[in-house]
Amino acid sequence: MSFVYQPTAEQPRLIHHDDQILVVEKPAGLLSVPGRGEDRTDCLINRLRGAFPTVLLVHRLDMDTSGIMVFALTPHAQKHLGQQFERRQVKKAYVARLWGRLEPKEGRVDLPLIVDWPNRPRQKVDHAEGRPAQTDWRVIRASDAETRVRLYPLTGRSHQLRVHMASLGHPILGDPLYATGPAADHPRLMLHAESLRLRHPDSNATMSFSAPPPF
Repeated sequence: MSFVYQPTAEQPRLIHHDDQILVVEKPAGLLSVPGRGEDRTDCLINRLRGAFPTVLLVHRLDMDTSGIMVFALTPHAQKHLGQQFERRQVKKAYVARLWGRLEPKEGRVDLPLIVDWPNRPRQKVDHAEGRPAQTDWRVIRASDAETRVRLYPLTGRSHQLRVHMASLGHPILGDPLYATGPAADHPRLMLHAESLRLRHPDSNATMSFSAPPPF
């Protein structure tokens, strides 16, 4: 069955803006940027353009993921922020609900990832051809049914957190691509970009932004 994009009516929440950067909380169910086709033009950056006509993309969140995103408002800010992401200087933390009890309380997944071409947009672990990918995790609380974790991606590969958690046998609840059975039976992907720490493009001052998960 082909995917039909039905963007959420929920609007992004403005967290911070100045003359260089814009920080918002993206709702789940909304593309970060336009997809292919007229039916996929409704997206976060286009919704922001009305109030912020110079808005420029710096990074993305998956459509199904909610949480903190930073945008640039000038080419200088876009370049400066882009370099911070490229050099892994931006500190990111996510909250997720996983299937089953994850043990131990903390650890690291170090598994290289590559696109699974016949099954795009799925990604897969590939030790021969994959690009390096690391995710640290810390359990917040757990039961036999599910685990709430905080995830710290050290790299920024597509679907990294989703594939890494599934590779541990604990897929993120509600994941339409990597969870199956009861684990997939949730109203949304239970993954939220909780916080972002970066340096301001003009002052170089460290700034931190956060938004609590809605689940």
